[in-house]
Amino acid sequence: MRGSTVFVSFVPVEEILDLRQEVLRPGQPRESALTDVDMLPDTFHLAARTDSGALAACATFSTEPLPDTPALAPFVTEGVWRLRKMASAPQVRGQGYGGAVLRAGLDACTARGGRLVWCSGRLVAAGFYRHHGFTPVGDQYTVPGIGRHHHFVLRLP
Repeated sequence: MRGSTVFVSFVPVEEILDLRQEVLRPGQPRESALTDVDMLPDTFHLAARTDSGALAACATFSTEPLPDTPALAPFVTEGVWRLRKMASAPQVRGQGYGGAVLRAGLDACTARGGRLVWCSGRLVAAGFYRHHGFTPVGDQYTVPGIGRHHHFVLRLP
């Protein structure tokens, strides 16, 4: 994969549910990988596939305001997008698929007038988010049944 082009496409949520469930909700029902915003008109889903066509990475972007916390109060309130349910298949991690999906999503948010993208990221993924320009904001917190998280933000050009 290194050195080759990764193709990312817009997909319906049904195409990424299995990967979401496998990576983000292991041992839970497939439906647990759905969110309340997956079917909203402004929400979009992206996927990257391997050369063989296997789903390698996915992400969802939606127009969701920042959480009402003091640490996030200084940020813009217009043009805010949320990154959700980002997942990479374990066998392709570190090969650029996740980064390609993220970059494509950030470009799509910018094209839609986005000024800021935020996410509630797992601490195990903090290095990935930082590598791609996100900044952790506020205190860490626990999402019950999932683990330690941090809010991350990225201002768009």
